[in-house]
Amino acid sequence: MNDTFELRHGDTHIEVHKFFPGAIAGVTLLALTLQAAFPVYVRRLDFLDLPLLITIYFGLSRRNPSTGLLLGTTIGLLQDSLSGPTVPLGLYGIAKTVVGYLASSIGARLDTEHPLARFALTAGFFVLHQAVMVLTRRLLLAQPEPWFNMHLVMAAGVNAVLGVPLFLLLDRLRRSS
Repeated sequence: MNDTFELRHGDTHIEVHKFFPGAIAGVTLLALTLQAAFPVYVRRLDFLDLPLLITIYFGLSRRNPSTGLLLGTTIGLLQDSLSGPTVPLGLYGIAKTVVGYLASSIGARLDTEHPLARFALTAGFFVLHQAVMVLTRRLLLAQPEPWFNMHLVMAAGVNAVLGVPLFLLLDRLRRSS
């Protein structure tokens, strides 16, 4: 049985990757645990969003929009449940659902294996994630929330810089074909 599928569009082909059993669940639980521990022990790491990076990576790799949507929803709701009373249940779930769906959709159409493409997509998805969270807070919760500031630009850059080597590390969890 072949563990890698090929999507063919014209002259190009894009592989859909499979992972070792339990890899997605294990990486997700590790990312959620670290995300919950970072603000407690190291306050300067509060702008890192490891669950978002995991959602982006597996969305781009699996290249199935419905799988990306479900993964984003699951990771987002788990992050909501660990975030405490300051984050309403569903806020991260909504944002990561949108990002997971779009990452899978883009991953099915583009080759996202190049580090520069991964950097740009990670930074873009981080900004989109924050935009969805701000819109959700403003429209559904009627909370004033700043949108674009230097903290967003710096956080997007740091998450994108961290995402590239993290994605290379996660590439090792793929099953060879």
